[in-house]
Amino acid sequence: MGKSVVVLVSFFFINLAYADTRILDYRQGVIQQTHSGKVKGYVANQNATLVWKAIPYAQAPLNELRWRAPKPVQPWANTFNANQPSSICPQIKAGQFLGREDCLTLDIYRPNTHKTQLPVMFYIHGGNNQMGDSGEINPEQLVVNANAVVVSINYRVGVLGFNNLPALRSENAQEASGNFGLLDIHQALQWVRHNIRQFGGNPDNITLAGFSAGGRDVMAILVSPLFQGQFQQAISFSGGMTMADYDASTPIIARAIAPLVVEDGVKKDEPSATAWLLSKSSDVRNYLNTVSAERLSQLMTNAGIRMSVFPHLFNDGHVLPKKGFHSDHYNQVPVILFTGSQEFSLFAYWDKHFINRPKETLTNNSSTAKEFAFAKHYGSELYALFNAQAPAQVMLPAYQTPIYIVEFSWGSDPAVAGNAALLFGAYHGVWLPFLTGEIKETATHFKAALQTQGAQLLAQVFTHYVKQFLWTGNPNAEGLVKWEPLQDADNHFQYLSFTADQSRALISMQQAGRSYQQIIADIEADKTLPAQHKQILIQQVLNGRWFSGPLDQHFKNSEVWINVP
Repeated sequence: MGKSVVVLVSFFFINLAYADTRILDYRQGVIQQTHSGKVKGYVANQNATLVWKAIPYAQAPLNELRWRAPKPVQPWANTFNANQPSSICPQIKAGQFLGREDCLTLDIYRPNTHKTQLPVMFYIHGGNNQMGDSGEINPEQLVVNANAVVVSINYRVGVLGFNNLPALRSENAQEASGNFGLLDIHQALQWVRHNIRQFGGNPDNITLAGFSAGGRDVMAILVSPLFQGQFQQAISFSGGMTMADYDASTPIIARAIAPLVVEDGVKKDEPSATAWLLSKSSDVRNYLNTVSAERLSQLMTNAGIRMSVFPHLFNDGHVLPKKGFHSDHYNQVPVILFTGSQEFSLFAYWDKHFINRPKETLTNNSSTAKEFAFAKHYGSELYALFNAQAPAQVMLPAYQTPIYIVEFSWGSDPAVAGNAALLFGAYHGVWLPFLTGEIKETATHFKAALQTQGAQLLAQVFTHYVKQFLWTGNPNAEGLVKWEPLQDADNHFQYLSFTADQSRALISMQQAGRSYQQIIADIEADKTLPAQHKQILIQQVLNGRWFSGPLDQHFKNSEVWINVP
C-alpha cells in the first residue's frame, strides 16, 4: 500500500433524506396498482417507510416450467396481500431444507413521502448461488437515508437455478444456457422497469447491486448482452469475476445427480447413471421433473465458494459470452467494486480444518492460531485482490465508464472492534450494517463497537457516498473526500479506504498495486509455519476457491478449476 495522508472525517450529522417528509395516506400509499394487479403493503420503521413483500414477478417454475426461462406472472383479480415475508427458493441452510419452488418474488421498500422519480437499487442476495433470499438486506432505514427505492429479489439457486444438462436444453438459446438464476434476475428487472413508477421509482435510474454471489452475478450481468441498456449503475459488493466453462460443467452436474438416479432404481450404478444424464433423452427431463426440490437442493452443498464443486454462470455464448470477461462488449455503466480487507476470515473459520476447534485456540499463540492467521491473512489478500483490483484490470481495456474501488477495513483493529477483530476483522459482509443500520448475525460480534461515534459517523458517510451514486452515477459530493475513479490499473491503482476509530470516520484515497505473483511470493517466503503445515493449508484450505486460480496453478493443486480463463 502506498503512502497517503489519512483524512479525518467528523460529520456529526448528514441529512440524507430530503426535507419533504409528508406522510402518504395509508390507503393510497400502501395499496398500489401494478400491471399484474393491486398490491397492499404496510407501513414500517416508525411510519417512515412503506414496504411491499413477496410480490410475484414470474409464474412459479413448477412441473414443466422447471428448468425453463421464467414466464411473466399471470394477473390476479383481488388485491395481493404483500405484507408477509417471501417464500425462499429451495435450499439447504444450517443443514435443514427450506423453501419452495413457488419463490420468484420481490420485496419493495420506499420512504413514506410524496416524492417520485426516486432512484432504484435493485439488490441481488448472496449465498454462493446455492442459498440466500431477499431478506438478506433490510433497507427500511436505507431508503429514508438515501431517499431511494430498494427492490430485493428471490431467484432460483443451486442445481434448480444453474443446470445445463443436454436433456434440459431447448431450442430457446436463453434456456439452453442453463443460467436459470440469471434469467430470473432478468425477468425481475423487467417487472421493476414496467412497474416501479407505481412505487415512486424512476425506471430510467436503476442501480444493479449484489453481495457475494449476488456481486458475482452483477459482474456477469455487466458482460451479458441480455441485460444491455436495462440499468444505469452497478455495485458489486465482494463479488469478483467468476464464470464456469459451459462444456466442462455439464459432467460435474451429471455426476452430482447420478446418485439419485441409482437410488431411484433408474440405473444400476453411477457411471451408467452419469452417461444417461449426459444424453439428450426426453426420459432424463421427465425423470428430473419428478425429483423433489429437497433432494436436488442437497447436491453440491460442500462447494465452499469453489466453482469446481458447484459450477454456475455458464459461458454459453448467449446469456454470457464465450470469451467470458475478456469480451469487448460490456454494458457500459459506472460501477463500484467493493471489498473488505479480511474477506476470507469467515471462510477460514468455517473451514473443516478449523471449525471444530475452540475459538481461543485460533487467537492465542498456539500452532493452530498461527495456521489460522496464515489462512486468514493470505486468503484475505487473494480475495480482496479478486474482488476489486483484478476485475478492474480486466475491465479497463474495454470499459469506457468510471470504475470506483473501495476497501472497507473497519473491524480489523481490536482497539476499536474488540477481541472479535482477531477472529473476523473486516469480514465478508462487514459493510452491511453500516449501510442498513441493521445488526446482522455476523455483526453481533461487533455489536458494542457498532454503537461507537466513529462507527456511526462511518455509516453516515458511507451511506452518503452510496446515495450520491444511486442518484447521479457519481459517488462524490461536497464535504466528502473526493473518490477518484480508476485511471490506470497497472501504474496508478487507487481506491477509497473506509475505516474509523472510536470517535472519527477515517476516509482516504490510497494507492495499491499488489499482484497475485507478489502474494504468492510472500506465501513462499513465509516462515511462520513448518513447511508441511503450510502445504496442508495451501492444498486443503486455500485451494480451489474463487480467488485461488493463480495459487492453485503455482502450487500444482490437484483440484480442477473450471472458471473461464
